[in-house]
Amino acid sequence: MARKTTFTFLALAMLAFPACQQEQEALDVSSPSGKLQVRLLLAPQGQPAYLVTYDGKTIIDTSTLGFEFRDAPPLAGGMELAGQAQNSINENWEMPWGEQRMVVNHYNELSATFRETSGDKRYYNIVFRVYDDGLGFRYEFPEQPGLKEASIMDENTQFQLTDDHSCWWQPGDWDIYEHLYNTTKISGIDAISKRNHPNLAQTYIPENAVNTPVTMKTAEGLYLSFHEAALYDYPDMTLKVDNHSFLLQSELVGSDRLGYKAEKTVPFTTPWRTLQVSETAGGLIESRLIVNLNEPGKLDDVSWFKPTKYVGIWWEMHLGKSSWDMASGRHGATTENAKAYIDFAAANNIGGLLVEGWNTGWEHWIGFEDREGVFDFVTPYPDYNIEEVARYAREKGVQLIMHHETSAAPRTYDQQLDTAFALMKKLGIHSVKTGYVGKIIPKGEYHHGQWMVNHYQRVLETAARYQVAVNAHEPIKDTGIRRTWPNFISREGLRGQEFNAWASDGGNPPEHLPIVAFTRMLAGPIDYTPGIFNIKLSPYKPDNQVNTTLAQQLALYVVIYSPIQMAADLPESYQSNPALQFIRDVGVDWERSEVLNGEVGDFVTIARQERGTDKWFLGSITDENGRNLRVKLDFLPAGKQYAATLYADGPDAHWNEDPVNFTIRKFLVGANTEMELRLAPGGGAAMSLLPATEEDLQALKAYEE
Repeated sequence: MARKTTFTFLALAMLAFPACQQEQEALDVSSPSGKLQVRLLLAPQGQPAYLVTYDGKTIIDTSTLGFEFRDAPPLAGGMELAGQAQNSINENWEMPWGEQRMVVNHYNELSATFRETSGDKRYYNIVFRVYDDGLGFRYEFPEQPGLKEASIMDENTQFQLTDDHSCWWQPGDWDIYEHLYNTTKISGIDAISKRNHPNLAQTYIPENAVNTPVTMKTAEGLYLSFHEAALYDYPDMTLKVDNHSFLLQSELVGSDRLGYKAEKTVPFTTPWRTLQVSETAGGLIESRLIVNLNEPGKLDDVSWFKPTKYVGIWWEMHLGKSSWDMASGRHGATTENAKAYIDFAAANNIGGLLVEGWNTGWEHWIGFEDREGVFDFVTPYPDYNIEEVARYAREKGVQLIMHHETSAAPRTYDQQLDTAFALMKKLGIHSVKTGYVGKIIPKGEYHHGQWMVNHYQRVLETAARYQVAVNAHEPIKDTGIRRTWPNFISREGLRGQEFNAWASDGGNPPEHLPIVAFTRMLAGPIDYTPGIFNIKLSPYKPDNQVNTTLAQQLALYVVIYSPIQMAADLPESYQSNPALQFIRDVGVDWERSEVLNGEVGDFVTIARQERGTDKWFLGSITDENGRNLRVKLDFLPAGKQYAATLYADGPDAHWNEDPVNFTIRKFLVGANTEMELRLAPGGGAAMSLLPATEEDLQALKAYEE
């Protein structure tokens, strides 16, 4: 899976500093370029602390580190520096699928041991890995006589900001990531006011905290984004905000049922706490820090998963055309309907079909207190012949995508994982969309707590044994474990397209996705379900609409990354529309990705080369403001001509007033081409760039302004 070249330098020094010298001792580690530097030290009272500078300027001021436990003293002050080790790694590894094929993993590492000067003399290591595009650090608790078990009540990791930065954030909800993003200064973050939301099935916001990734811009124009990597057997980290001192401090998601944040047996490590740093907004998107901080892949072969586009019996439920349950009399998941979708997919270069509402239990899946045992994940409704649908899909060259909605009753799902995945293996189905709508059962657990993190991982590892890839909705957030477990292909974990069909607050505003590209997408792939052509949702939802132009819906196939991309609209919405050609053509797996421009919340343009071909695709989106963006096509190979097909907003296009006004132009381009993209308010542009044939060279002219 990966070809690596590793260069390692290791220096180890076990130190025994007198307590009187503790405050003077400091350890430094820099990024390979030297621009990003971390200093690790002992603050007054012997508490471990660190600070970060970029290009000589402090970006994280002195920030302390420590833990609080149940039935044990905290690990905070009274520590000494007992040892250090340094290491440098420069390697390349190959993504089996992803935004690019080859990834450079180049960092300098510092590991420091901090030990209590009295008592049980407990100790732990703090490990920093410093890259040119950011850093990660974690705590490592080795096996030791003074610490066997740890009931963690709080992890007190600080990020002391140096100013009142501009910030794009959503509240630190313990149950859901489906809030809209807010744009404020750090001093203006108010998560508590978001506690009650009419469009969310579950939500719990106990503190003035934010979820991660949370992205910021300093007054000097430096971009920062805070997140975490390699989240296993540990709760999600939110960041509690002090609006006055601009201090962020870790606030782990807890368990009301068990009364602690995390229960660990020594030895153990925490997830990496991460900070991405870039001089441009686009540099955040191009960073591979989060996946680099994860371990190499554990699966020898994932060739059974193929990145693909897919259609689904899904959007029609959100429109009210059909229903998930059979009792309604409008059941969508019928054998006849599934075959019609398969025919559409096969005719349009779309490789997959998702079928929701196929299994019994949907009459009682939400709104009921006791949801245990509602779904069995193997019994279809009488009007859905799953064996026949699977046979027909194979005949047409279309992969079925299974759907498992748990109704937030994970214990029921746990009991049936092997049975459910065995059925999938028997039918030749290699991917599943899971769902967790509702309050978690048992009561007192949350979607983002340690107990559920372990459940999501158990599902993933069980799926891998049956050659099944997982696309999780209502998930734990992505922390890059797709590197280690590449069958975790995508997640929701944001306010998705369906909010446009049923939310009472007007749906997702035009600024939503230009924020998502620089926040949620930094964590990993997003199953956003683009491709809505019937923007006004007529005649099904007269009071709702999609708040983009049609051209932006096309651009999302390039801008919002996922190895699975849905053509989400009804098949009839695509009929006779020439814009469907872009969906037929666009790739889903990439050799390279280049961010051409962007500002958080305003606009972004991304170009990607399809893996295994010379084809390139470009997508550009904007917020509620129309704008003209100049782009250079210098990512194309020199001396080679490409046939470009540009799907652009028409002259009168507007996300609300005329969203389906678009134009299609074809012309020749090359690496020297510079062009202007005109984006309407809430609009976008999508472009396919295919190596020019002799016929293209004769029929097309070079691009002209």
